[in-house]
Amino acid sequence: MQVILIQDVDHLGGRNELVNVKNGYARNYLIPRKLAVEANPSNLKQLEERKKVATKKEAALLAEINKVIEVLKSSPIKLGAKTGTSGKIFGTVTSLQIARAIRDQKGYEIDRKRISINDDVKEIGAYKATIDFGNGHSTEIEFEVVSE
Repeated sequence: MQVILIQDVDHLGGRNELVNVKNGYARNYLIPRKLAVEANPSNLKQLEERKKVATKKEAALLAEINKVIEVLKSSPIKLGAKTGTSGKIFGTVTSLQIARAIRDQKGYEIDRKRISINDDVKEIGAYKATIDFGNGHSTEIEFEVVSE
């Protein structure tokens, strides 16, 4: 029997997936627990519509991510830090400081957990950080630490 999964089911498949299962498993377990629906023509049509909507959403999200990447790569982000006479920073630069600088300078709110700094930032200079947008999309941005 073919069923369309409504939710992810372990060892069977993911949401909005068409799978073949035994009749008893579908009638006695999947359908009563609202984990799947029977794959009749109307449900298959609804599945196709859901897939089209998901494709459009993903394309719009990808376009937005590419736009953000272009803005972030356009110019380096400047971070101010308190320094000693030798150019060493008191403390270190964190992903939270980078996220705040992106918000203030570029106008985009990026979660600090998505930012990873490639090197230890303990002196004034230019450095790189990686921002992971999810779904395999990431970019490397440049930031410059200047003395306050």
